Amino acid sequence: MNTVVVPSVPVPLTDDPAALLLAEALDRLPAGFPSPAQDHTQRPIELNELLVPRPLSTFLFTVAGDSMTGAGIFDGDKLVVDRSLEPKHGYIVVACVDGDFTCKRLYKRAGVVKLVAANPAYPPITFGDGQEMTVWGVVTWNLRQVLPTRMPGSS
Repeated sequence: MNTVVVPSVPVPLTDDPAALLLAEALDRLPAGFPSPAQDHTQRPIELNELLVPRPLSTFLFTVAGDSMTGAGIFDGDKLVVDRSLEPKHGYIVVACVDGDFTCKRLYKRAGVVKLVAANPAYPPITFGDGQEMTVWGVVTWNLRQVLPTRMPGSS
């Protein structure tokens, strides 16, 4: 299945400028060997400032498909997309190709522009005469739920 973004109408990431605060417990969390808890250092993190530095140009998309799994983007993930950023070679972007949204890595070198999947099962999307491609925005964050909404065995 090709990776597309849903819905067809982008959803603004924030309608309400009210702060969403979380406490950051550690500066960095080791994913290898455990480290001392550093006295459970806490400082507030305002998620809107972190995820949405430009609220008027930031939108949320839901991924459908598996063409970007090699980049750590999976079916059901939420992508934060900023329309105000300049799309550059190597960036992961949301593009509109012949009227359909897709998420791919932008290849832009020596006059060649194509959209490249992060899954070898999908060939790059190249463009010929009569085809239309617009980079809609640049993916800045990937939000993935780790704990299932419904736990197995629960009613």
